[in-house]
Amino acid sequence: MKITLNQDPAFEDTEVIINCPAADEDILRIVALLRIFQQKLTGVKDGQTHLIDLKELLYIESVDKKTFFYTAESVYESPLRLYELEERLAGTDFFRASKSTIVNFLKIRSLCPEMGGRMILTMENGERLYVSRQYAVTLKEKLHNLERRLSK
Repeated sequence: MKITLNQDPAFEDTEVIINCPAADEDILRIVALLRIFQQKLTGVKDGQTHLIDLKELLYIESVDKKTFFYTAESVYESPLRLYELEERLAGTDFFRASKSTIVNFLKIRSLCPEMGGRMILTMENGERLYVSRQYAVTLKEKLHNLERRLSK
């Protein structure tokens, strides 16, 4: 893969153009990652609505029928339901970890298998989250895809 970066103060906006013979899995992943940098979600904290970059989110959790976004520094409440956020985040590095949690795969520091097929994730901020046995398959697929890409 050839990467070219053209910098010129005359450019009014940033434009990304991908030239390829076919849009394979790697190309689609690059596009998805680029879209994450443009996407924002709204969350409420201390009565104020904030715009939150997806790349800053560690995970999203539903507690007592309320949805919360967790970043390294803050917690925000979302008006959206977990399933709505899961739909919006389809095709990104976010994955469902349990009935009540969606995790940003790129913010995982480490993981450890546990008895019964569950997994424990340690996030970049040191928080520990569980991946239920039902959703551990998705995490293992993401890990396998990452290992395959790294071995190329």
